[in-house]
Amino acid sequence: MIRPARLVLLATALTLALGTAACGSSSGDAAGGSGSAGTSSSSSSSGLSGEITVFAAASLKKTFTQIGADLEKANPGATVKFSFAGSSDLVAQIQQGAPADVFASADTKNMDKVTAESLTAAAPVVFASNTLEIAVPPGNPAKIASFADLAKSGVKVVVCAPAVPCGSAAAKVEASAGVDLTPVSEEQSVTDVLGKVTAGEADAGLVYVTDVKGAGATVQGITFPESSAAVNSYPIAALKASKNTALADAFVKAVTGSGGQQVLADAGFAKAP
Repeated sequence: MIRPARLVLLATALTLALGTAACGSSSGDAAGGSGSAGTSSSSSSSGLSGEITVFAAASLKKTFTQIGADLEKANPGATVKFSFAGSSDLVAQIQQGAPADVFASADTKNMDKVTAESLTAAAPVVFASNTLEIAVPPGNPAKIASFADLAKSGVKVVVCAPAVPCGSAAAKVEASAGVDLTPVSEEQSVTDVLGKVTAGEADAGLVYVTDVKGAGATVQGITFPESSAAVNSYPIAALKASKNTALADAFVKAVTGSGGQQVLADAGFAKAP
């Protein structure tokens, strides 16, 4: 038989045990809740995520690929894809509803076509400038030494089509210098012009300073003073149709920020005028 005093002690001990367990459970739940909230907070601030597609002028391929890679490295959940082509072709695609989040043009004229239709999410920002240079095959077999030499009989010169920024710049230089070129072909992007020269299909091509620098030993560059008549400004803007505005804005900031500006400068781009 358990005596009354013994029953009281057992009841007291049981009450204390249950109270301690309840407190431990409550404390554990609070800690778990706090930990869960902390994980959620950490996840939401861990960086950008999702995917964007950047439409950019062909002359930006090397630099933008690097800037995109740097942005992805800083934000493992983000993916930056690109479509590089002549600015005029890209504008036509954007106007027709192609899925693009950011547009970077090699001139303000083509960007103006996009802003005229209210397709940008914010006012474009000019982030760099570029100048024409003559590209010739190694050894310069046609002995090109000046812009006027491009008009000599028998010289096979390649330029961009007039609607493309590098073609528009070439036309301005021709008018300013009073020199009429008779190109053997007009290409839809500056990289196509460079390709004709590196393939030995042309004696010379009008490309940008950055293209000559990026081509390394595959071509030689010839600067000419008349190029100052047509310096191209490069604007960039996030597009209103973007499905990932945060990442689109971040890419624009990456291009215009110190890191992106250094990448562009290393490639030969000049600062925005």
